[in-house]
Amino acid sequence: MDTRKNEGLQALGNKTNYLTDYTPSVLEAFENQHPDNDYWVRFNCPEFTSLCPITGQPDFAEIRIDYIPDRRMVESKSLKLYLFSFRNHGAFHEDCVNIILKDLVALMDPKYIEVTGLFVPRGGISIHPYANYGRPGTKYEKLAENRLFEHK
Repeated sequence: MDTRKNEGLQALGNKTNYLTDYTPSVLEAFENQHPDNDYWVRFNCPEFTSLCPITGQPDFAEIRIDYIPDRRMVESKSLKLYLFSFRNHGAFHEDCVNIILKDLVALMDPKYIEVTGLFVPRGGISIHPYANYGRPGTKYEKLAENRLFEHK
């Protein structure tokens, strides 16, 4: 039986309140119903925006989040609100990807997670930062190392 309704989720099923600046506190997690299985979860946000911290110009990207959950999983509507909260936040592309990674690790303590930002070219150049994390002392730490060094 799915018990997500009893987990105190605030965003799911309620009126959407879009935030105007970086707000990690909107992230919510729920219990994984299959913590003994290793499986991938992928989120794709093709409408991510943030601001250049120097010029204030908007930056547009597709953010891809792939993870292997453990006991906790991120709730998708709260993730959407969190990612949209970068809209008026000034941060370089690499910072955005690493901030997202660290916030999700703090929320879920996943076995493994990776975040990729496919930023739209501005000034004739595109930037595609990638960051990952594997739980230290486990096979997922080795997975993180392998995927980082084999990243294309």
